[in-house]
Amino acid sequence: MTESTKKPMPARLLDGKAIALQIRQEIALEVETLIRDRGIVPCLAAILVGDDPASQVYVRNKEIACEKAGIQSRLFRMPASTTTSELLALLRQLNDDQKIHGILVQLPLPSQIHEREILDAVHPTKDVDAFAPENVGLISQGRPRYLPCTPHGVAQLLGRCGIETVGKEVVVVGRSDIVGKPLVSMFLQRTGPLGSSNANATVTCCHSQSKDLSSITRRADILIVAIGKANFVTADMVRPGAVVIDVGINRLNDGIVGDVDFDQVSQVASAITPVPGGIGPLTIAMLLRNTLTAAQASANG
Repeated sequence: MTESTKKPMPARLLDGKAIALQIRQEIALEVETLIRDRGIVPCLAAILVGDDPASQVYVRNKEIACEKAGIQSRLFRMPASTTTSELLALLRQLNDDQKIHGILVQLPLPSQIHEREILDAVHPTKDVDAFAPENVGLISQGRPRYLPCTPHGVAQLLGRCGIETVGKEVVVVGRSDIVGKPLVSMFLQRTGPLGSSNANATVTCCHSQSKDLSSITRRADILIVAIGKANFVTADMVRPGAVVIDVGINRLNDGIVGDVDFDQVSQVASAITPVPGGIGPLTIAMLLRNTLTAAQASANG
């Protein structure tokens, strides 16, 4: 077989589950130390409004992860008919409760609730999702109190897999406040959660109004996709040898898939995340990390 007729090698699989387990084990040791030395048990309060099945699964997974790490979790269930004012009243109680270190409002919220008003009402020191304006501003200035969970998971995955971003062209497809925008801000910084090699990238953000999307994505050394469209990115949109991070989770009749056509792109990329089993487990791990960080800060202040 000649060089030109060789089949491309399938991409290296970036195992988010294994790395999340490693991080959770590290967190469990730190939690044990905090409890032993300071008598403080980290506590995460989760608010679930309504009965969305996917949200219930997410919250249950977070409860299990907290338990395994030694973090206390408290779940507050509210009916789908809950009003903005009722939810704000609960948040005031949780903000004032010194035994609660982190507050998670499970999204999406029912349509009658003003989501931005709710997220803004979480005290910045308990905002372990890093959605509050103060925390977003600190991230943009390169001095984060907390990093948002999914973007932080992406950075941890790359760093722990030995994939540097320094000097690389990173293309982010999607500009959500939860994933896309924070990723852009993080990778532009001079240092990242794992040091300077985990930042210092040249970053491009694509969105629904970007022209000739494929020509932009094909420039990427590292392509990160978070748009919520099943199998949207195909092999012709990826530069051979690129690293592809799929943040999407889409539920189809035959199972869960990402925003990247895995079967196609894994034959072109040098490394790729699976869905499920890629970024999802890391999102929960970083939520635990932020809750622990909040508890540690309370012990010092």
